[in-house]
Amino acid sequence: MKKIFLLFLMLSLGLHAQNDRDAVAAVKKFQNDLNAEYLNPKETPLRGDNLKKFRKHPFFPIDLKYRVTARWTKTQNPVPFELPTSSGKFKKYQEYGKATFDLDGQHLTLILYQSLDLMKMEKYRDYLFLPFRDLTNEKETYGGGKYMDLKIPAGNEIILDFNQSYQPFCAYNALDYNCPIVPEENRLPIRIEAGVMYEDVYHH
Repeated sequence: MKKIFLLFLMLSLGLHAQNDRDAVAAVKKFQNDLNAEYLNPKETPLRGDNLKKFRKHPFFPIDLKYRVTARWTKTQNPVPFELPTSSGKFKKYQEYGKATFDLDGQHLTLILYQSLDLMKMEKYRDYLFLPFRDLTNEKETYGGGKYMDLKIPAGNEIILDFNQSYQPFCAYNALDYNCPIVPEENRLPIRIEAGVMYEDVYHH
């Protein structure tokens, strides 16, 4: 029996280590893809000297503490609403569900949304939008908060990897872009030291 238990323990540890390696690899791919997007003149929000000087984003060190498995509750009969943006315009969204999790000793909930415009496109039909704010904003990260892109989960859990959070385009170019403002209910009372940081050059 002891041998079976030890074998089971070794298999579990091996699986956990492989899962961690896969998670880190996914974050590195996210970072590389984001850098490539900002270096691409056809996709980048950067203009002028900011584009010429850009080499890569600063990132917090990858920390799997900020990759959490949250309990997922789908919102029943969601009501479409208009979310204000940084330019004073509005974009249409609906609440899709709530993710509840524990981090830094606190029980937290974030609301995930669906864009009514993107829902009409086959490519983005399962796309979820998570805007949030935390205590790093206006310090290491953009004052308006950060975003995460996710897909509709199959079960009653959803993985939130804050290592893959990023700043909106309007953080780098407020003239050409209008970005959804983070709803008050998605303000976290903790520091999320993960994802993209914000260089001083953009703090104007």
